[in-house]
Amino acid sequence: MEEYCPVICPEEPVPDDMKCCRECGIYEHGSRMVWGEGNPNAPIMLILDNPGAREDREGIPYVCGTRQTLQKAAHQTGFRMDNLYVTYILKRRPIRAYDKEKARNTCMMHLSKQLSDKKPQMILCLGNVAVQSFFRDKEAEVKKLRGTWHDISGFSTAVAYHPLAIRRRPNLWSLFLEDWRLVAERFQQLY
Repeated sequence: MEEYCPVICPEEPVPDDMKCCRECGIYEHGSRMVWGEGNPNAPIMLILDNPGAREDREGIPYVCGTRQTLQKAAHQTGFRMDNLYVTYILKRRPIRAYDKEKARNTCMMHLSKQLSDKKPQMILCLGNVAVQSFFRDKEAEVKKLRGTWHDISGFSTAVAYHPLAIRRRPNLWSLFLEDWRLVAERFQQLY
């Protein structure tokens, strides 16, 4: 297997009609809006909770720990980065307390628009916050839902732990790879 080397994925520009969105209240935190990164036409959409420090630092390209973990798993399961598009429930990075339920419900409208526009073949939802928001179930947990496919609003959806959870608890790495392999198997069937 070739050696893994992290790459910086291009960021998709925020649609003009969304740039000034203030509905969720996180705009007051001063963080910029991040629509997504990677191939906007990719067959696989990865959904995370919110942009992190890497995405919030415009003009300072580097691959953060979350991206390193995602890219390493993608590489080990045979994906190219152009097979993947990463987006978020919240489109801005929260940096202080906020009304979580209001923000997530508001930002789900943006994600619904992305799904409608992009029509991914499958989704990998990463972490409890993303899973609870996307599944619209406050009790949903990755540990109970991982390892199988779910039909969420007509999209084939798998779930996995958040990349930061994997970095904090390396014993979860094998489970993380299992979930990526589940997606890889379906991808190979389709392509």
